[in-house]
Amino acid sequence: MFKLFRQKRFYLLVTAMFLAVFVLSGCSHSAPKIIIENQPETFKGNDCTSDCSGHEAGYDWAEEKGITDPSNCGGNSNSFIEGCESYAEEQQ
Repeated sequence: MFKLFRQKRFYLLVTAMFLAVFVLSGCSHSAPKIIIENQPETFKGNDCTSDCSGHEAGYDWAEEKGITDPSNCGGNSNSFIEGCESYAEEQQ
């Protein structure tokens, strides 16, 4: 009987180890996930340098001022100008 107990314990231990390796290895039958990191954010098709706040400010300003012609957009920041131009182009 003691030999039977040791044999069951061995199979139980082997099964537990197999399950642990399987679960911890992340095995699955689903397709692999593709993770793209460090891709820049965009605002209306324009790449942002950080959080798109300049583009958003230009867009909001153009909306507030009723800008409909992209040539009327100006400022000291390229992102602000691009945001303004995005709004104006949408109005055409």
